[in-house]
Amino acid sequence: MKDPASLQEPVSHTPSVQDRFPTAYTILFALIILMAALTWILPAGQYQRAANEALGKDAPVPGTYQVVEASQQGVFDVLLAPITGFYNQSTGMANAIDVSLFVLVIGGFLGVVNATGAINTGIERVMLSLKGREKWMIPALMLLFAAGGTTYGMAEETLAFYVLLIPLMIRVGYDALTGVAVIMVGAGVGVIGSTINPFSTAIASNAAGIPFTQGMGLRLLILALGWLICVVYVMRYAERVRKDPSTSLVADLKASNEAHFLRNHEGDREALLTGRQKLILLMFGATFVAMVWGVASQGWWMAEMSALFLASAIAVGLLAWMGEKPFTTAFVDGARDLLGVALVIGLARGIVVIMDQGKITDTILHTFEGWITGMPDVAFVNALFATEGLLSLLVPSTSGLAVLSMPILAPLSDFAGVPRHLAVTAFQTAIGITNLVTPTYAVVVGALAIGRVPYQRWVRFIWPLMLMLTVLSMASLSAAVLL
Repeated sequence: MKDPASLQEPVSHTPSVQDRFPTAYTILFALIILMAALTWILPAGQYQRAANEALGKDAPVPGTYQVVEASQQGVFDVLLAPITGFYNQSTGMANAIDVSLFVLVIGGFLGVVNATGAINTGIERVMLSLKGREKWMIPALMLLFAAGGTTYGMAEETLAFYVLLIPLMIRVGYDALTGVAVIMVGAGVGVIGSTINPFSTAIASNAAGIPFTQGMGLRLLILALGWLICVVYVMRYAERVRKDPSTSLVADLKASNEAHFLRNHEGDREALLTGRQKLILLMFGATFVAMVWGVASQGWWMAEMSALFLASAIAVGLLAWMGEKPFTTAFVDGARDLLGVALVIGLARGIVVIMDQGKITDTILHTFEGWITGMPDVAFVNALFATEGLLSLLVPSTSGLAVLSMPILAPLSDFAGVPRHLAVTAFQTAIGITNLVTPTYAVVVGALAIGRVPYQRWVRFIWPLMLMLTVLSMASLSAAVLL
């Protein structure tokens, strides 16, 4: 319901440039149309696939690309792509419906916990205990997320943390974009410097035919330097916003974001946690610990994580003695808050659906194969880095792109005199950097939707950092070739 002040505003106004910028939904649907148009322009083609025992799935065979019968995508295919994107498993990626349901269950879980008042009161107590030291939350949290990124490729799992962390960042004087950056950049730099990440380093190394431990030293160096660069960059932005809120890239959304993320806050800084609320917060934290443990050591994925959050929501409801109707209302309202995030995930996956159905994915890969073939060593490793970065705009899944590209591109490094472990490092650094901004990546569009950060504002924030990380990666790869 609109407040009285909003009812007094003129019905018509001149939209600003920011108002005219399309939403994530429009951008993604435009990309689906663009990919469909390319199926009428680019030749259709495919590599032959063969079973790869190391990967446990079929992988393209080098030298087998051939032009095949065209499969142009029309209007009906474009309209069907977002729907198919929810349940179509392609290019090594999990079904989007799994991720979307996970997001909705997280929303329901958070709705129930918020209804108890435990989170808001807990945030107030944290603020009081950190008074004067708030900025040190940033490196500590980014270190934790980087650890998740480098060890098990923490990505979709981060979606559970935004609604928890962003209110805290806003309360200490930062903005919603800072909360998004701490999580997305923290986990992202971990993926850039992947060490034992099974979805990036391990799969790419297997596809390249080498042990994943080769090149570990270089990756650790990139991880350490990249984390330091990212922490300094995010901290400088955050402190600038706290000193002068008008410098925030989402300054015009400040009131709206505060109303959204702090809507259950009653403003009592001296509120004390009740014994029941302490137990709820303990259960809340234990749920996230259990999620990380299950993914890292038990092979859990979206279904198991969704079940965990559903069980925790029920347990919190029972502990708070909410009653059946208040519980279901809180759960449904919380899920409704993240419905847009769930929809945008399927929309993003529709782009890959169109490419695969139009048989242009392999054609694009083959084009890049011809581009980098025959280059000298330093030029080759940097061209490979650029190639993987561009391909990841179309195939944002680390495991999916590793299965698709490494069997084709890694053998080319032998002819250029470049060790294959550098080809793997070029792959993982490139996709890690690109996936900080690519609009086809469900984690990016989902996180920005949760954080209420417009895509173009995020691009303005992240591009200087991406440039620094690109220079770091290319310099490290070039030095490794020359040494």
